[in-house]
Amino acid sequence: MTRTKHKKAKKENDEAIMTVSGHLKEMRNRIAVILIVFVAAVVVFITIAPHLIMFFQEMGARYGYEFVFIAPQELLMQQFRLAVVGALVVASPVILFEVYGFVRPGLSRSETSTLRIALLFGLFFFCLGILFAYFIALPFMLNFLISLKNDQILAETIKASISVASYLDFVLLMFIIFGCMFEMPLISVVLSRFGLLTPNMMNKLRPYAIILIFVVAAIVTPPDVVSQIMVAVPMILLYMLSTLLCKIFYKKRKAKQAEGVEEENEE
Repeated sequence: MTRTKHKKAKKENDEAIMTVSGHLKEMRNRIAVILIVFVAAVVVFITIAPHLIMFFQEMGARYGYEFVFIAPQELLMQQFRLAVVGALVVASPVILFEVYGFVRPGLSRSETSTLRIALLFGLFFFCLGILFAYFIALPFMLNFLISLKNDQILAETIKASISVASYLDFVLLMFIIFGCMFEMPLISVVLSRFGLLTPNMMNKLRPYAIILIFVVAAIVTPPDVVSQIMVAVPMILLYMLSTLLCKIFYKKRKAKQAEGVEEENEE
């Protein structure tokens, strides 16, 4: 047991005294790993990109959308674009792990545990947001938007033929928005554990946050009220959940600080 502790202490000491050239070499090696994984993922996703496009188009086709490409290179560029986005998603655990490995020697024990929690649950909540967008938000938005052409005047003159690029822009944007939205509770927990966010702050900022949420929803969604509400309401609910989690973890942090003060006084 003593030998193990000695080796661990020696390793931490070596990490602490690492030279600038050593840090640069470590950074180079970690970047190389990230690039290798990313390039390999891009190659794999290029082969399945046509299937991904068909998968996303099937959702729109269920509501009456017909898809076209209006530039010779458009379909090819969208396949490459999906390959890059898919590779980023798949490689993100490796990217986050390498970043964590690089900054870990400079973190305290509590900061390290907090960062591990963020890495573990961050990707989970992002994927949860994407699933919410795919199964709930996007079908509702697509159905509502296509229903606008059913007006007696518009139905006779306008046909819903959407470019592949425009459709994928809309779908990927919704995935990113809802994925980031669902990170809000996790961010509040991390900031609370670092003492950078308090329940009092979140309560005071709530009216301004709600206004900001509706402004953001109006900017990132199509110009219709339903889409804005579909984005704004989950964000408001997530903000309330974040406030509750902030309150819980902030109390725990205060309790630990109080215990630490009592131990120091006893000594």
